[in-house]
Amino acid sequence: MSDLLTLAHVDVGFATDEGTVSAVSDVSLTVEEGEIFGLVGESGCGKTTLAMALMGLLPATASVAGSVRFGERELFGLADEELRQLRGDRISMIFQDPMTSLDPTFPIGAQVAETITAHRDVSKHAARERALGLLADVGIPEAERRYDDPPHRLSGGMRQRVVIATALANEPSLVLADEPTTALDVTIQGQILHEMQRLSRESGTALIWITHDLSVIAGLADEVCVMYAGRIVESGGVDEVLDTPMHPYTRGLLDSVPSRNTPGRPLSQIRGMTPSLLALGEACAFRERCARAIDACRAAPVTQSIGTRGVRCVNPLA
Repeated sequence: MSDLLTLAHVDVGFATDEGTVSAVSDVSLTVEEGEIFGLVGESGCGKTTLAMALMGLLPATASVAGSVRFGERELFGLADEELRQLRGDRISMIFQDPMTSLDPTFPIGAQVAETITAHRDVSKHAARERALGLLADVGIPEAERRYDDPPHRLSGGMRQRVVIATALANEPSLVLADEPTTALDVTIQGQILHEMQRLSRESGTALIWITHDLSVIAGLADEVCVMYAGRIVESGGVDEVLDTPMHPYTRGLLDSVPSRNTPGRPLSQIRGMTPSLLALGEACAFRERCARAIDACRAAPVTQSIGTRGVRCVNPLA
C-alpha cells in the first residue's frame, strides 16, 4: 500500500480575547490506502479540530500551518472550488449527529442521489439506482420503500446509516468518521462498526475513525494515534499500543476502561484536569497529571521512535 494522506507539523490556533488557543500542535501522521486508522483522545484534545482542518471546514478565525498532502496534492492553500470538488467525492466525512447532516424535509434517498449527481455526470435514474444499492449495503431494510421517507421517520441508527451511505456514494479514497456511533446504543453501534469495516475492506477506502472509546478502536483499526492537549503522544500498530502502552496517558486511558477494573472497587481514573490550551508552554502538557513526571518533563518533549511506534515522552513506560 502507498501513502494516501500525509500530515507534517500541522498547527491549528484560534485567536481569542485572552490569547491564542493552540487547539492542534505539531501533528504529523500518515494514512495508507485502504487503512483503518484510529484517532483517540478525551474530549477537547483536538481530534475534531484536526478533522475539520483536513476538510477545510474551519471558521475564518482559525489559523492553520503545516502541510497536508492528499496523494500528490497539497490541501492547505487550495481554492474553495477545488476543495468543494474533493469533498464528497475523493474525501468525505461522517459527523456525530446525523440530524445535523441530513435535510429534515428532504427524502433520504434523494439526499444520497444528490451527492452522486453533484460529482458525477449520470442520469437521475442511474443516481437513484446507485442510491438504492448504497442504502441496502449499509443495512436499510426495504430500501426502495424507504427511499422517499424523510429523516424523522427513521431511528437514530438508521439515520446514521443514511449518512454513511452518503459518505460512500462516490467511492471516496478517504472517509473521516467523527465519533459517528457515540449517541447510539451498543447493539446498533456494533452493527454500524461491522458494516463500516466491511465496506472499507471491500472498496479499499481508507478510514480515519475519531473516538474517545478505546474498545471501538481495538476491534476496528489497524493503526492508532493517541492525542492529548492537541498533540499526538503515542502512535503505532493498534495491538502494540493497546497491549503495551508506552506513554503514561495511554496507560491511564486503558486503566480507566470499566471492563479492566476489578468489580466492586473504585474505577481507575487519571488524576487532575486537562490543562488550558491558552497556556501550554513548552513543557509536557501531561506532567501535572503524570505519576512518572521527572525534572526533564519541564522541557519540550520530542517524539522518539521506539521500535515501530512513536512516543512523545522523556520517561516512557518500559
